[in-house]
Amino acid sequence: MSIEIVLISIIFTVIAAIVWHEKFSRRAILAAKLKGPPTYPLIGNGHLFFGASPPHILATISNLLKRYGKVVPLFLGFDMMIFVTDPKFIEVLLSSNTLIDKSKEYTFLRDWLGDGLLLTTGKKWQIRRKIITPTFHFKILDQFVEVFEKQGNTFVDILKKIKPDEGVDIYPLVTLYTLDVICESAMGTTANAQLNSNSEYVNAVKDITNVLHLRMFDFMLRPEPFFRLSKSYKRQKKALKVLHDFTDRVIVARRNDLMKKNEEHDENQNGQVGDSGLGIKRKMAFLDVLLQATVDGKPLNNMDIREEVDTFMFEGHDTTTSGISFLLYSIALYPDVQRKVVEEIQDVFGTDTRVPTMSDLSNLQYLDLVIKETMRLYPSVPIIGRRSKKEVTINNVTIPAGAAISVGTYFMGRDPEFFPDPETFNPERFTVERSAEIQNLYSYVPFSAGPRNCIGQKFAVLEMKSIAVKILKNFEISVDENYKHPILMAEIVLRPDNGVHLKFKARQL
Repeated sequence: MSIEIVLISIIFTVIAAIVWHEKFSRRAILAAKLKGPPTYPLIGNGHLFFGASPPHILATISNLLKRYGKVVPLFLGFDMMIFVTDPKFIEVLLSSNTLIDKSKEYTFLRDWLGDGLLLTTGKKWQIRRKIITPTFHFKILDQFVEVFEKQGNTFVDILKKIKPDEGVDIYPLVTLYTLDVICESAMGTTANAQLNSNSEYVNAVKDITNVLHLRMFDFMLRPEPFFRLSKSYKRQKKALKVLHDFTDRVIVARRNDLMKKNEEHDENQNGQVGDSGLGIKRKMAFLDVLLQATVDGKPLNNMDIREEVDTFMFEGHDTTTSGISFLLYSIALYPDVQRKVVEEIQDVFGTDTRVPTMSDLSNLQYLDLVIKETMRLYPSVPIIGRRSKKEVTINNVTIPAGAAISVGTYFMGRDPEFFPDPETFNPERFTVERSAEIQNLYSYVPFSAGPRNCIGQKFAVLEMKSIAVKILKNFEISVDENYKHPILMAEIVLRPDNGVHLKFKARQL
């Protein structure tokens, strides 16, 4: 090796060390102004999470917030993360049109979701958001109610095979139901996951979300070079092949179908399309909107479309599974709540067996309160992440450039300062009159808020209402007496480590 190369290497190393030291020192100075746990060289606070199980990680963060306050700095190696449960801080953050970049932790999703709506920013985000927003117009959502009903019937048929005195973990069953719903709604194809419970796609989603969660809190897996040497990387790579292959097949089939000359003749006034014999249904799916969209006069390519479809398969499947499972658990756990929901269903539907409409589901106002209370205690996304590209001050707290800002939606929902008697399940706390008593609305943001709020929240709530009605029309539900309570973990979405074990007894309405 020549002396020139050695000198260049030394100079580069020194410059890198100086830049890193200045950057880290600035972060350390700003972090010192906040209350937080003591840090150690190289690992920061990584020792608090090293080797910890997902439920232990959630409990550790909760304890840190209780001990140090509503704005707590943490260092995972050299990465700085600030956990926030102060609604006034969160209001400024989520309302901002400039602080819309996702935190570094979200970049771990990029191999899966690419530059889709969840991860992208700037002009590309604005263009994609504009394209996708009409997909959730009420006229299109009304079409999806039929999908909810159809897949809900399959779900009920499966539950009918379970003995009334036999407890069952509903989480994997709900997972298959939501996968069928989102496949038909987003892609216009049928997965038949409920009838084929050993779904390769479902298992791939489980594997990749588990890997992503472990990587977020294991300081040894956060750097890309170390991660690629780990067993977790091999698990991720295997899962990604399954996920991307599935989406690619559907996109190609759907694009070819839409290119057929007779396709235009099959369309009707409702924007429905013909059945190609490929298992593609007649509804105008999310994928159809993307296939027909243009940017600067040019159609989106297959990679652009895959990014958005994969994003919606993730967000419309995994998060909704969490919401539905905890909703059914809450209804089963509190008989008075269940009785009121059933009475409301009877008031709206009577003995009519018609397919519910959006209007019917909208009239279920008490069920809406139950969903809101469920999501206070069990928000599907327990932590929302942002990142500031440059140093910024919010409510007298200076956030260094590049630091992650983690909004603790889960922790705020259980804070007695915001919700008195937080462990009590009380849907009435969300009535119009009681909601006015909430001091700051940003203490309750289960679907985020501001310009980057959840674009599919109406879809999610409709799906939750639809399946709850379908199940409660057919069953009295109760918690399995051998099941104490869900042990919670935050693997990107909130999950029960021990499942959700319920019993189903035939109901006579």
